[in-house]
This record gives sequence, structure tokens and C-alpha cells, in this order.
Amino acid sequence: MNLKINGEEIIIKKDNLTIYDILSICKVEMPEMVSVQLNGAFVERLVFASTVVSDGDEIDFLYFMGGGAE
Repeated sequence: MNLKINGEEIIIKKDNLTIYDILSICKVEMPEMVSVQLNGAFVERLVFASTVVSDGDEIDFLYFMGGGAE
């Protein structure tokens, strides 16, 4: 399966992978803190384990940082 993850083309030799599987394969740190876009649309965290990715999909992992002035 050919995917584009965070702008980088990768090949994964498995099919029927979910967003949850991709997070694990890519060794994403703190997956509970990452937002995921699949082909430009945000995926609800509750469906990471049931959302299957397809050949040619584009996936982006987004980390939102807090902060501010002291």
C-alpha cells in the first residue's frame, strides 16, 4: 500500500490497516495527543481503530501546542 504520511511517500506491505495501526507502525509518540487528517478531513479519535486507510491516501499527524505569555 502506498501512502503519503506527513508529506512523505511510504510503502507498507500490508492491507486493511486502520488509523490506529498507522499510528503504531509510524511509532507516533503520545498517540492520545495527536489529531489525524485523512485526505484533508479530520478523523474523530473514537474511530481511529475502525477507519481503514486505502492505497494512495494522505495522512497527516498534527500536534497542537499550548502556550502563552507569562
